[in-house]
Amino acid sequence: MADANNKDYDAIVVGGGPAGSSYAMTLARLGHSVLLLEREQFPRFHIGESLLTYTADVLDQLGVLDRMSAAGFVVKRGIELTGTEGTFRRLQLGKVGEGLRGWTLHVERSEFDKILLDTAAETPGVTVLQKARVTRLLNSGERISGVRYGHDGAEHVATARFVIDASGRAGVIARGLNLRKADDHLKMAAVFKHLGGLDEGKNPATEGDIQLGLHADGWVWAIPIRPDTISIGCVAPAEILRASRPEEVWDEHLARIPRIRERIEGTTVVRELAGENNFEYHCDTLAGPGYFIIGDAGSFTDPVFSGGVLLALTTGRRAAEETAICLAGESGEAEAAERYQNFFKTGYETYYRLIRAVYDNRYASGGRELRVTPYADDRRLAGAGWWGIQEKLRATSGGPFDTEEAIEHFWLVRALNGDFWSGKNRFFQRLREEKSWHLFDDFKPVYECPVHAGD
Repeated sequence: MADANNKDYDAIVVGGGPAGSSYAMTLARLGHSVLLLEREQFPRFHIGESLLTYTADVLDQLGVLDRMSAAGFVVKRGIELTGTEGTFRRLQLGKVGEGLRGWTLHVERSEFDKILLDTAAETPGVTVLQKARVTRLLNSGERISGVRYGHDGAEHVATARFVIDASGRAGVIARGLNLRKADDHLKMAAVFKHLGGLDEGKNPATEGDIQLGLHADGWVWAIPIRPDTISIGCVAPAEILRASRPEEVWDEHLARIPRIRERIEGTTVVRELAGENNFEYHCDTLAGPGYFIIGDAGSFTDPVFSGGVLLALTTGRRAAEETAICLAGESGEAEAAERYQNFFKTGYETYYRLIRAVYDNRYASGGRELRVTPYADDRRLAGAGWWGIQEKLRATSGGPFDTEEAIEHFWLVRALNGDFWSGKNRFFQRLREEKSWHLFDDFKPVYECPVHAGD
């Protein structure tokens, strides 16, 4: 840890989750001083447990993947899509082309986030203070120039060239500058438990896979966060949860998915039922005089495909890189802000369109339906199946793919692995054509992958 008595820094980061830790590590490694203020004491509970393969790549690039692997988290190599009749289909993460990672991790976020924050604290140039609550933003003219914060029973003031909002839903800068806009398209909510005593010998699926069980009223997740512990969540329209007892919704929706029920036979509750409302929001302005907004502080939507950690890590890292360019005098701040905002919006809006497609059960274009629920043989489901994507992909590719497997396990799995900045992913090309699924005001897309250079 750097000198905690310092009052002036190159950057102050508000929030110590994945976005804030990624920013702090990146900027400090570029030779700059960072004060990171986290209002809680880690470890602390946080929902969100299944990582994308691109997330594992970023963790590797940040130098923390080995520490994550050593923590005993479960290796994830596939996604099982299943439904009410016990039908299922497995997507293999490794079938995405040469040289790309075919595995990632399921994690317990309390420990995962602590490893990231500890790594940031160990980075020369970074000062991390936990249980430090920001109470006020400081300004110099129109520029954000520092913060007032409480720590160890006393009030403190710190200043910096840049202040970074990594505070998630709290949105210290996003709310402070009245930048946040509420979205209400999805209106979903979740109830979940953690179950212990898991015996994967009873698992009808492939050990370590995430299972997504879809039914007419929502979907169920099953994520093994430790070898003997699994997270089971039920996502449904908020109106269904408001009209029923949460425990009843959890029981009834889980009862619809036989393969997940079979997997958890004999388990016991180790974390009681909790709820998570889907507060959808975004900011059209994500950078300005003296600040960047990163990760969930800038946009949050449904967690159906676990993209939040990837987006947090990559936007944190990119904001740090733009900060360093500004500090070196190699770019004006207005130009850096525009580059960063275009990058942020490309990734988040692509992910948002993927989620909108999942929940849309009436979408059609040119007589070809775009289906994004998981299997084709249960027509009672809202939306008839992932495999309906096949026709549109054939049309946009200029000819048929060699096999159905090539369709399922290339463009679609690339999309689910985190290919959010791709301009050539045919699955995302189609989703970007739907004008009603835009999230941000007009921006210039950045089709340059921040994970795989040149992709």
